[in-house]
Amino acid sequence: MSKAIIDESHAAVSRLHRFRVVSLFSGCGGMDLGFKGGFNFIGTLYKDLPFDIIWSNDLNEHACRTYKMNIDEKNYCGDIWSFLDSMPSDADVVIGGFPCQDISINGKRAGVDGARSGLYKAMVAAVARIEPKIFIAENVKGLLMKNNTESLKRVIADFSDLGYDISFKLYLAADFGVPQMRERVFIVGTKPGIGTFITPFPTKYKDNWVTAQDALWDLEAMPEDTKFSHTWSRANVSPDQGNRRLKPNRPGHTIRAECHGNIQFHYSLPRRISMREAARLQSFPDDFIFDAKLRETERMIGNAVPPVLAWHMAKAVQAHLESSGIHKC
Repeated sequence: MSKAIIDESHAAVSRLHRFRVVSLFSGCGGMDLGFKGGFNFIGTLYKDLPFDIIWSNDLNEHACRTYKMNIDEKNYCGDIWSFLDSMPSDADVVIGGFPCQDISINGKRAGVDGARSGLYKAMVAAVARIEPKIFIAENVKGLLMKNNTESLKRVIADFSDLGYDISFKLYLAADFGVPQMRERVFIVGTKPGIGTFITPFPTKYKDNWVTAQDALWDLEAMPEDTKFSHTWSRANVSPDQGNRRLKPNRPGHTIRAECHGNIQFHYSLPRRISMREAARLQSFPDDFIFDAKLRETERMIGNAVPPVLAWHMAKAVQAHLESSGIHKC
């Protein structure tokens, strides 16, 4: 199969100008990989983008090790509040998917008053310190639900109080070439006076979504391979999400971080999907190595922003910065 090459536009500009990115709640690096670009996913090359990750952080040691293997050795591992003073005082972009456990419909629903989702305040503090031209905050669809109305208002107000124009939108990952029906909210903050952020346009529609079989067919006959993360849970059918099965002609169900081994079943094989198959459904390239055993790998993959979706968001950020005449050499 010949490799498609996504987007030749801005190639000359990209070689000349670079933008500095600070990454919070980086996890194993799904969003960061999207911003960096230069990866292949099931036959499509997502080209290098002009973003340099100059600082990153996560709490989970397995995610930090994986990040260092695949993205950059410069990674601060531990409580975000402990590392705020180590952040650069200047960058062009701040990105991060702040924890969603208290917002998710499967969580405790404490909203941003919860210990985990309340960590968005660390991102507010980072934006206040760095004053980037633009920031991107990602979270679950549940943030838009009625029971989280006050939480959403508070998040928007706290960022707005820093002087940023705020917008938010719900994205379906399948509309951007990710073989998964994952819906996520992206909150975007831009400095006034440098133009309006134009959201990325879908590249796929219902009639040409990338399906589970499109993404996984070549792994069907492959034996388990620990180094490749092609291993799967033997958990029995659960009364909850554990009895869901992929449909070959549709994108996969949302990959969850806390399914405790009850990840969805393969569309044709008598087993649950492997971690490598879950990574494929999240649009990670096959050369991305997860430095952990099954359970922690499952958590990393489920928590990640799909790199392909992040790549399209990064392209929109690039266009915004360049159209505003902001260049960093």
